[in-house]
Amino acid sequence: MDLGLSGRTAIVCASSHGLGRACATELARAGCRIVMNGRDREALEAAAAAIRAETGATVEAVAGDIGDDGVQSELIAAAGTPDILVNNNGGPPPRGFRDLDADAIHAGLDANMVTPIRLVQQVIDGMVERRFGRIVCITSASVKAVTLGLDLSSGARIGLHGFLAGVAREVASANVTINFLLPGLFATRRLDGVMAFAAKSQGVDAETAAARGRERIPARRFGEPAEFGAACAFLCSAQAGYITGQSLLIDGGGYPGVL
Repeated sequence: MDLGLSGRTAIVCASSHGLGRACATELARAGCRIVMNGRDREALEAAAAAIRAETGATVEAVAGDIGDDGVQSELIAAAGTPDILVNNNGGPPPRGFRDLDADAIHAGLDANMVTPIRLVQQVIDGMVERRFGRIVCITSASVKAVTLGLDLSSGARIGLHGFLAGVAREVASANVTINFLLPGLFATRRLDGVMAFAAKSQGVDAETAAARGRERIPARRFGEPAEFGAACAFLCSAQAGYITGQSLLIDGGGYPGVL
């Protein structure tokens, strides 16, 4: 399928590894110019070079913490007139809620709620003026299904959903959409931390915890980042203009609810 994205410009946050990189790769494959971001300059440049080689796309890299105002400004300046924003940021490490002090709570809220909102504020009016915009926020399956140890991550991301749900309806008539991707357990670096926390909580080794995790997923496996990237690219496509304010759960059937 031609996604109708050739010549579009996409900002993809936290994209040197994992799900962010997969989204950047698929958007590049669809014909977008990509502006990537990551804290580790060396890893980011390596990812950008790999995507250029694989897709032939123009890829620019802006290193730094996406929560910093200067990095945000540099990212948006590099994009010029962004048509697509993929909001992504690493979640706080899994830990019990009793272990969270005020500083940790505020840091989690800033990274996973405040920062993506600030980025939306900076790009959305231009999208409205140009009558095309796609904003995809990567959050977590824990928004729908309780995951022990991810209380701070879940709380911040639920807040992001609530804040942007109304914004999505406000700009829908301008062909600007805002949607959410909710990943379950994917084969990324983040999974290692989740499995380490699970192993400690269960009193088992990491391999056993991982095996138990797979068994709880109806698909009996962890997700592959490329699958996630493809879903992101579709939500950014010209054909997805009638989908907005929605949360797409990608978890191999792990969530047991009907809705």
